[in-house]
Amino acid sequence: MSETQWGNESAFRRSLRQFRDKYFQNKRHAANKNTGEEEDDAPGILESLPAEVQFRIMAFLCPRDLCRLGGTCRYWRSVVRDPLLWRYYFVRDMTLWSSIDHTSMPRLEALDTPLRYDPGQDFMAEYLRSCPACRRRWRPPRAAHGAVASFLQSLSLAAEPRFLMFGPGLEQLEVSLMNVMMRSPHLLPVAGTPRRQIDGVGSGVSFVFHDQHKFNILVLYSNNSIERERARLERQNVHSRLFVQEGDGQTDSPVYSIAPFVQEVCRAVDGFIYVANAETGRGGAPEVAQAQLQAMLDPLWGSSSRPVLVLSCVSREGPGGTGTGTRTPCILLAHQLNLRQLQNPWTVQDTVSESLSGVVDGIGWLLGASGLRV
Repeated sequence: MSETQWGNESAFRRSLRQFRDKYFQNKRHAANKNTGEEEDDAPGILESLPAEVQFRIMAFLCPRDLCRLGGTCRYWRSVVRDPLLWRYYFVRDMTLWSSIDHTSMPRLEALDTPLRYDPGQDFMAEYLRSCPACRRRWRPPRAAHGAVASFLQSLSLAAEPRFLMFGPGLEQLEVSLMNVMMRSPHLLPVAGTPRRQIDGVGSGVSFVFHDQHKFNILVLYSNNSIERERARLERQNVHSRLFVQEGDGQTDSPVYSIAPFVQEVCRAVDGFIYVANAETGRGGAPEVAQAQLQAMLDPLWGSSSRPVLVLSCVSREGPGGTGTGTRTPCILLAHQLNLRQLQNPWTVQDTVSESLSGVVDGIGWLLGASGLRV
């Protein structure tokens, strides 16, 4: 258990004990004033349990069951509405979530802000909005202007939408995501053979989603296959032909532009797939990844309404999600890439190269965000 999680748990336990003592003290005081108090007002079995036992019971409940518990009586309604409880749940669960998107990304800095400085923070609503299991149920209906924009975007789509795939997760992982995708017809049948390369660093492949929607992925690698393999074996960053660093490169906040041939590709695609290396300790400097992603999504190269799918990728299943170590949680990856500042709609999806776990869900979101009915 992390220090932050332990602190939030201790804070809620203390709050629960104080509330419980005060609640029953007030009930006894009211009973002394009204000796004819009905038996129905007597505390139930769960309310009579010690605060530590109550906390342990709540720790096993899912958010939906916790909300149902809050609807049983005044005591549990007050307990379940305690913001300290939901802040504890937030810190405990957020690193386990398999996806996060532009509509559900929480303000992580609020988790470290004492409630006395931000008394209006509703962690219950924030949790239910962010948790993947609750997201669809609690998400508000799309605004009318959003529906109109999606409809107009669907009219402009080509019969076969095109997506640009790039990122360090394509090159640094032991298991190649793209190779597995091309050899998995049970998940994503290949509908077209690889097309010509672009300046030797990219190619396009067509797939079929759910035997219904045909789409094309244009893959851009940072360099040729020989240089990529050498850098992977030596665990070094390969020199990228996709990006040009501005200035002398000595600043803490690097700035990049994209090569001219990449600009033409960006103008021609309907969305983006960024493959991040989520294996802990191998993702490189987050400042560089953030700057390169922003350079690729610059509004100069096309509409900011084009969706961005971030595949938080590891090679294979294993302890913590990887074969050799732990996985960077998708919510932390979104924070590192500063995705909240993007104008584009985006989602981060946990992915495993070897099994393609999460890939189909991510592609489904990407096609839907591009205006297709999936």
